[in-house]
Amino acid sequence: MNRLEKEAWEAAKLHPAASRSGESRGRTFDESPDEWRTRFERDRDRIIHCSAFRRLMYKTQVFVNHVGDNQRTRMTHSLEVLQVSRSLASALHLNEPLCEAIALSHDLGHPPYGHAGEEILDKCMAEHGGFDHNKQSLRVVDVLERRSPDYRGLNLTIEVKECLKKHQEVIDPDTGSRLRFPLLEAQLVDLADSTAYHYHDVDDGIREGILDPIKMEQDLEIWARACAATRERHPAAEPDRLLWQRVVNEMLGMTIGDIRAESHARLAEAAPNSPLEAQSSSRRLIGHSEEFRSMVASLHSYLYEHMYFREEVNWAVRRSTDLLAHLCKHLFEHPTAIPEEFFETSNAKERAVCDFIAGMTDRYVVKISRERGILPSY
Repeated sequence: MNRLEKEAWEAAKLHPAASRSGESRGRTFDESPDEWRTRFERDRDRIIHCSAFRRLMYKTQVFVNHVGDNQRTRMTHSLEVLQVSRSLASALHLNEPLCEAIALSHDLGHPPYGHAGEEILDKCMAEHGGFDHNKQSLRVVDVLERRSPDYRGLNLTIEVKECLKKHQEVIDPDTGSRLRFPLLEAQLVDLADSTAYHYHDVDDGIREGILDPIKMEQDLEIWARACAATRERHPAAEPDRLLWQRVVNEMLGMTIGDIRAESHARLAEAAPNSPLEAQSSSRRLIGHSEEFRSMVASLHSYLYEHMYFREEVNWAVRRSTDLLAHLCKHLFEHPTAIPEEFFETSNAKERAVCDFIAGMTDRYVVKISRERGILPSY
């Protein structure tokens, strides 16, 4: 199908409250439409080919990138969010390419060393506007990336950029009034994000011997249910690595199934006839059932208690973020070490330093620190 045929298909087949590429509010800089790709497909492709996306390959998810080869990175996390998003968008008749674009770009602003790196960078920037990876993702696609000599940024559609404004007010562009919720596709990707990281963090934690799957079966209802379903399907399976991997997959499938069923029910009850009506609904229309939401909350708390704060994870993170803090302080004092391009997009040297560091991979932090003679405290 060419673009016009795809737009006609969207108009006929998608949910009335889904976003339609043919009704996009466009881009900051006008461009001729692509013959074959919809506007959201074009956004997705631009994100995949940008340098910030490639660097996610060497950015920490939970385990510092150099610890091993099998753990998730920011890139594999983004791809898993993409997979969950597509499964849900297809089932709920929402716009898949828009979900893809949001999923692939949602972590572009993450600095090295995961959330711990974000906290350090925010502390370093406390007197200069702070740092937030969600805002930085928007800054990446709007300012820092380049794809044309005519403008800065990727010139993504307004819809994709608005979906990256997590935890910010959602405004009706026509009236200026505040909306309760973002687009349905943004709600979906937000839930796919937490679903993906719960799933893959459990998988990584068991692989590294940090999480005990036998104890988890006693402590967590969601894990116990997944174990029971897996043993029923594979009654002869031994309690080994392969069985636990199947249990993790079962848990993911259960989670996606709950979101699909609950969201379908909410959409049927609210019956929104446009994206704006969905955004003005009395509650989010993409979500978990009450029972499942409680189980997911327990899993989230369990991971913090038994994995994220464990010394086996945090010793490498502490050393790395300590190095990151030293590097930030050094570059504040030696801004000439920063490429000139970062000053072209910043109103202060501190923001230039922040943009430079936020774009680094884990291993590049080590490389430039060695070149500048910077060592961690321990």
